[in-house]
Amino acid sequence: MSANIKTGDTVRFLNSVGGGRVVRIADAIAYVEDEDGFEIPVQLRECVVVDPATSMGFTERPSILPKEKPAPAPAAPAPSPRVKDIVNAIETPDGDVMNIVLGFEPADLKALSQSGFEAYLINDSNYWLSVVVMSRANEDRLWTTRYAGLIEPNTEAHVWSVAREHLPVMDRVAVQYVAYKDGKAFEAKSPALVEMKLDTTKFSKLHCFHTNRYFEGPVIALDVVRDDAPCVRRPLPEGRDIAEAMVRGARPKERREVPKPRVHERVRQDEPVVVDLHASELFDDMRGLSNADILNRQIDRFTEVMEANLHAAGRKIVFIHGKGEGVLRQALMKELNHRFKGHDVQDASFQEYGYGATQVTIRPMAAKKAGKR
Repeated sequence: MSANIKTGDTVRFLNSVGGGRVVRIADAIAYVEDEDGFEIPVQLRECVVVDPATSMGFTERPSILPKEKPAPAPAAPAPSPRVKDIVNAIETPDGDVMNIVLGFEPADLKALSQSGFEAYLINDSNYWLSVVVMSRANEDRLWTTRYAGLIEPNTEAHVWSVAREHLPVMDRVAVQYVAYKDGKAFEAKSPALVEMKLDTTKFSKLHCFHTNRYFEGPVIALDVVRDDAPCVRRPLPEGRDIAEAMVRGARPKERREVPKPRVHERVRQDEPVVVDLHASELFDDMRGLSNADILNRQIDRFTEVMEANLHAAGRKIVFIHGKGEGVLRQALMKELNHRFKGHDVQDASFQEYGYGATQVTIRPMAAKKAGKR
């Protein structure tokens, strides 16, 4: 196929969206000019001709480009993704059952505390996907588009370069898609919007990156669609929703008993006890619970851990409460300033626990006072 490509042909890229007109060929590399006038070097075997060159006198550019860009010769407009070759997209036997995965791959696995990340969307299906990838912080109501485009069947697409400073605004990630085939009969798939809560503290912890069948190295992978079923995750309550419930004075009529999560006490005494107060860690099922129920349970868990460690002078306890709007953190600080007054309180290490964690160090005098009560 590549041997037939010549200067002036309009081509489409096989393994990525895009294409244009071949302006020169050198060392099995085609230099393709896109609709914006930029040259893209692509291996010949990665191109397919969609519009052969006409006999309009197109001449190949010299190997050393002149400083002034010559006027482009007349040619057909750059092809859109919906070209006739869509019909010939390679299909797999099981590809009519859709699987979509969003994976975050670290740029430098050995330096996670400074590393950025590359996000890829895996389209493991025989369907073309019209996709929008979005993100927002917990306290925001509006989304920011990170990628919008068309992804070919059975391919991987790079959708987002995540700088380290972007982590605070990607507490929630959403993927919206429409699946279809072109030029052939197919089973219709319902469009979907899949919203996922992303724990950005995991991006600083090596053990949170795992191998995945779609990736060569360790990644944080989120299933968007599994075996044709969108993986809709129940979003956690917003901070302002919890605040409104507190103002209304809502109290649960019945307290649902749930298993108490284990406090992850380390073997070494100088290492902190880590307690995750996220609702997803405290409840196996949040259906039927109000925002006030969730907040009360979080405060109860905080109180249980503090009372269990009051006599352990010098012990450090890290409470992971998340960033959000700070409603839970404010409630914890109120308890620490009154009920558990006298202990040292500070923000926990970002490198270890990310945003939204508070460290409490039990002080001897406070522990003695607690014992007299």
